[in-house]
Amino acid sequence: MINPLWLRSFCTLVELGHFTRTAERLHMTQSGVSQQVSKLEQQLGVALLQRQSRQFSLTEAGDRLYAEAQVILAALEGLGQRLADDPPYAGQVRLMSPGSVGLKLYPQLLAMQQEYPALAIDYRFASNGAVENAIATGAVDIGFMTRMSMQEEVSCEAISQEALLLVTPASVDTPDWLELNRLGFIDHPDGAHHAGLLLAANYPEFQHSDHFAKRGFSNQISLILEPVSLGLGFTVLPAHAVEAFVKSSLIRVHALPYPVCETLYLGLRRHHTQPNRVASVVAKVKALL
Repeated sequence: MINPLWLRSFCTLVELGHFTRTAERLHMTQSGVSQQVSKLEQQLGVALLQRQSRQFSLTEAGDRLYAEAQVILAALEGLGQRLADDPPYAGQVRLMSPGSVGLKLYPQLLAMQQEYPALAIDYRFASNGAVENAIATGAVDIGFMTRMSMQEEVSCEAISQEALLLVTPASVDTPDWLELNRLGFIDHPDGAHHAGLLLAANYPEFQHSDHFAKRGFSNQISLILEPVSLGLGFTVLPAHAVEAFVKSSLIRVHALPYPVCETLYLGLRRHHTQPNRVASVVAKVKALL
């Protein structure tokens, strides 16, 4: 591999045409410049200069090397500039979260991208476990979970809380135990978990969501409330998912005596320096939540 320092010394010598001026430009001794050019000739196995006393001219090989070296040195200089360039609002930022917080954050992050068009938001919805693994392996830059990570590679910070809400059809005034049993449960991937947290705190009769007749299931966060709006059952969902439902007049959210919240954790890859663009998105998310 050609030593780029030798190559730069050779090109500077060709451009200035004088060993002394080259040494001054490169802050070297004259003999140091001569030694580097000689080492370059030895490495390539060809003469690059025809020396006449204190003057020199290029050989044919020297001409070819000088022409190609300009491209190489320019590429090296550009590489250094690109590596040093770390803009706060340009480049791709990959995020992953459970659905409810995603419904809250994704539109806001798209608005951020509109403000900074060089920014590219890549947002995926996934379960806590999938989010955790994606952070640990570097598949995403930022992850959000509703539980602490157990993996050493993932650092977690509690950044927000989200209420769990009991949601019924709009016609239901009082969601007592008999009414919930009459309605039946609209299930979803976190349905048993969410129902267990909220209903156990408010209904002494509750043991498990399986106690209710299952009236439907959806794994699409934006569709879980559709059957509820049609009067087909009730469900328990995080607040952001409920707020995002467009047919709000067809459902009813009930305030229960003992509110229950889930903690939202920000997950990042431990011991990994985050680019400025990731830091900018993290700051935006914290402001939103």
